[in-house]
Amino acid sequence: MKLAVLGAGAWGTALARMLHQGGHAVTLWGHNAEHLEEMRRSGRNERYLPGISLPEDWMLELDLARAVAGSELIVAAVPSKAFRKVTAQLAGFGGIVVSVTKGIEHETGLSMCGILGETVPGAQIAALSGPTFASEVAMAIPTAIVAASNNAGTAKAVQKVFHRPAFRVYTSADVLGVELGGALKNVIAIAAGVCDGLGFGDNSKAALITRAMAEVRRLGVTRASGDVHGLERPGGFDGDVFFQIEPQPRIWRAIRPRGKIGGRAGEYGGGGGRASHDAFGISSGAEARRGHAGDRRSLPHAIRRQECGEGRAGLDVAGYEGGGLNQLKATPL
Repeated sequence: MKLAVLGAGAWGTALARMLHQGGHAVTLWGHNAEHLEEMRRSGRNERYLPGISLPEDWMLELDLARAVAGSELIVAAVPSKAFRKVTAQLAGFGGIVVSVTKGIEHETGLSMCGILGETVPGAQIAALSGPTFASEVAMAIPTAIVAASNNAGTAKAVQKVFHRPAFRVYTSADVLGVELGGALKNVIAIAAGVCDGLGFGDNSKAALITRAMAEVRRLGVTRASGDVHGLERPGGFDGDVFFQIEPQPRIWRAIRPRGKIGGRAGEYGGGGGRASHDAFGISSGAEARRGHAGDRRSLPHAIRRQECGEGRAGLDVAGYEGGGLNQLKATPL
């Protein structure tokens, strides 16, 4: 299958590499000409995925139109802040678009798939999300993830394309639940890093996670009129909780050294990373907070509009718990 991956960061590069290993014809698009030239010359993406060798026979493309030409499936791995601007250029695309970006649009409160519904209305839309580190995916360390779509056929198609021996893909119909679980856990991750930076122990982080679960449940009550008891069960939240407190790069390491956010605009003190605020969940947290304050442009109102637009009468809250991990645990191996 001919595929295009938009975004030459760690996650986009790791997924493009894995898809290439699966026998697909992959084009990786990036917006920075200097960065792409570095990747061509070195055969690596040392800026975002150091130490990983890249294929020699794939395409690196600076022009978006050329990158997606003839593609049957497009993977959107650009930062949430640029998501609408980039995907608006795919307006006429009628194939499958898979969002692998976590976040909530600040201005509208829409999830990334909600944005795709507006920017690429003719596409088959799916979200691919779960407890994953790009570096471990690139090293073929066993990983589980969820492909979520309102169309079961689309979810199955994404599952088939991404499935690898060390990359197990499950399916879900709860797109919003999977996306919000992934976005909001980043907010908690910031606080977990602050706890370590302040010298607090496991008791403090346990209290933080417990209260975070209660807040997620309250947001679930706001966004849905149906049964939200599933949010009270910790079983679906534990995988993301592990990611929030595990000392891997990005969120935890970026906050921990100082116990606060203190770098230049767009960076985090002590983290050494290049990711924007959106990548760490600050705008997602702001949207969730606006929802509790009753802002008519807030997340819950946008979600209700998004659900109604997709023709959904109910809500499967299982996917909301930690990005669909209940779906993973309930499915036999």
